[in-house]
Amino acid sequence: MSDETTEDGPTRRAYLKYGAALGGGLFAGCTADPTSDSAGTEEPPAGTSTETEATATKTTTAGSEPYTVSMAPMGEVTFDAVPERWVAYFSTYGDMAIALGQLDGLAGLVFTENWPLAFYEQLPGVDVAFGDVTQLMGESGIDKEVFYEMDADVHLLDPNFIGLLDDDWEQADFEEISTGVGPIVGNSIRRRNEDWHGYRYYSLYEAFEKVAQVFQQRERYEALRAVHDDLLSDVRSDLPPEEDRPTVGLLSINSNFEDGAFYAYPVHGGNGHKQYRDLRMRGAFDDVIQGSYAEWDYEQILEVDPDALLFQYGFSHVATEEFERRMDAMREDPVGRRLSAVRNDRLYRGGTSYQGPLINLFQTEAAAKQFYPETFGEWDGLETLADEADRLFDYQRVADIIDGDF
Repeated sequence: MSDETTEDGPTRRAYLKYGAALGGGLFAGCTADPTSDSAGTEEPPAGTSTETEATATKTTTAGSEPYTVSMAPMGEVTFDAVPERWVAYFSTYGDMAIALGQLDGLAGLVFTENWPLAFYEQLPGVDVAFGDVTQLMGESGIDKEVFYEMDADVHLLDPNFIGLLDDDWEQADFEEISTGVGPIVGNSIRRRNEDWHGYRYYSLYEAFEKVAQVFQQRERYEALRAVHDDLLSDVRSDLPPEEDRPTVGLLSINSNFEDGAFYAYPVHGGNGHKQYRDLRMRGAFDDVIQGSYAEWDYEQILEVDPDALLFQYGFSHVATEEFERRMDAMREDPVGRRLSAVRNDRLYRGGTSYQGPLINLFQTEAAAKQFYPETFGEWDGLETLADEADRLFDYQRVADIIDGDF
């Protein structure tokens, strides 16, 4: 799936507006101000919630009384029991459910491809593979009948975003699935200020907290939140002064390297670039690009000439060999070879913008090493993550939390 073909171009339809409540409040309309939650770079402190809507706060187990979870755009969603089978869009909410120990209940994903599965391989005893998982997106779009076949207890996705991927889906289709199969809970948090997203946004851990409420896994959520907060505290305490930090140009690995046509990004708000903001990255294109992206050639990149170039989706969309092949095309180009990042061999694989809490931990660690090798150790590919001495967070601790051994 190409990032640019799904979201960076004009949207194919207006976002779906949910009006009157249906089915006991499952589809309560939400017209909240899209800037109502903070667009800052930091997560709220651990153990706090910025949620202003009514939500379930008690711990509930299967067989106990019904509970509700409230999240825009769906509003309050009621569960009679803790969900066992679940469906997710991709590696944001899918990663959240996996982090909460729910992998065995995974029934389907809109996209099973382009996950950075190599990260999970670093977690002892955690085996994530999708060979038997149903992919909902096919050549002709998303087949509604597949939802009935999967018979999931909850669907972790933003229906408005699904409507952008497949414009055959209408409000009535989502209403039918939510009432006839299982409820829908989810919010597209990848970027801020998108014109179709006319309701509240959430930070990664605000959204993760909602999914923890869905599965009634508050303790796992808090334990992973502590790992995240400790990582950021440790890294930020050792960041070099701003003037000593490199400028980093953010490009897409899905660009056309042979023709010299690149998608270039500023470091924008939202979950997609969370690790870069957390690491106080000096985005080389931030003051040059208006909007969420630009289409540039080699000459335009050279005008800015970042100290380093970071290729978004490098971990998720290409293997190591293909990544190096594309870097070779840049090295061989008569203009590309003049770039400082090329001359100094500072060309790095970047993270997927569809990141949940587990993926974010690894992508934060990778970026810290890429940007500040003198402080956090040299980055030399995914394989170095297995070296315990080089780790910036406790892999075994994370694996234990996923397994429920904490």
